Amino acid sequence: MSQLSPAIEILGYIAASLTTLSFIPQAMRTLSSGDTRGISLSMYALFTSGIALWLVYGIFARNGPLIIANAITVVLSGLILQRKLEDHLAEKSNYKKTGTCRSTAKRRIIRPGKQRNQDS
Repeated sequence: MSQLSPAIEILGYIAASLTTLSFIPQAMRTLSSGDTRGISLSMYALFTSGIALWLVYGIFARNGPLIIANAITVVLSGLILQRKLEDHLAEKSNYKKTGTCRSTAKRRIIRPGKQRNQDS
């Protein structure tokens, strides 16, 4: 691969930063609320696989912007995919037990220092 000019390299880092940063608010919302009902399992599986392949490509191409952006995004999308898979499997299990299709429970991540309100 030919050596890129510093301006093109900077452009790559800016583009990588913007696309990665744009993904973070939705990832944080999904992880904090625990609500994956609006997420397509097949879309997230394909998306996460594609991001992982872009990461591998970036490593082989020794392309810093591709490596950094896709390393961050694959972690975030992987966490969301894991949560969606857990919810999907729980829904399937619930359906087998009760015959109802949807789980109404939402899970939340409990952050350190914050406790749930408990009725005494």
